[in-house]
Amino acid sequence: MQTPPTPPTQPKQFTGRHMLFAMLAFFGVIIIVNLTMAAFATRSWTGLVVKNSYVASQDFNRELEQAKLQAARGWTGDIAYRNGAVVLSLTDKAGQPVVLDTSIVQIGRPAFEQEDHRVEMVHQGNGIYHAEDKLQPGIWQVSVRGTSSQGDYRLDSRLIIKADAGQ
Repeated sequence: MQTPPTPPTQPKQFTGRHMLFAMLAFFGVIIIVNLTMAAFATRSWTGLVVKNSYVASQDFNRELEQAKLQAARGWTGDIAYRNGAVVLSLTDKAGQPVVLDTSIVQIGRPAFEQEDHRVEMVHQGNGIYHAEDKLQPGIWQVSVRGTSSQGDYRLDSRLIIKADAGQ
């Protein structure tokens, strides 16, 4: 008994339907990736430095004048993170300690607003100001603002906290 010959199989055709599915898959992946990246971007940092740029621009000349006055006073600030605290050392031209009436430090990540917070600094004597704060390892932006009878003080700096520093 002989088996009937099998007809030759024809190769599969690439049809318009296949092209449609390929295009939908290709652009679907691109759209999903873009939406995911946009969601991550909006949750981490809005990109805003000030809430109202017009109002901030009105204060620009005043802030520039304050910076010139601070430079003329010759105050030198050194900021560091030691033993679980942000520490500011502030001296004048002669190397004498500067006493501030009030001092507040704004601490936050450069590109992640959720961890931004303010801490009041306490004068420890000899121009040393101390703010207890448990900072996680990484880069932190610190902005100190202080007032005294001699004028206002401002210092903006970045701190790099290593995994074993002050923990």
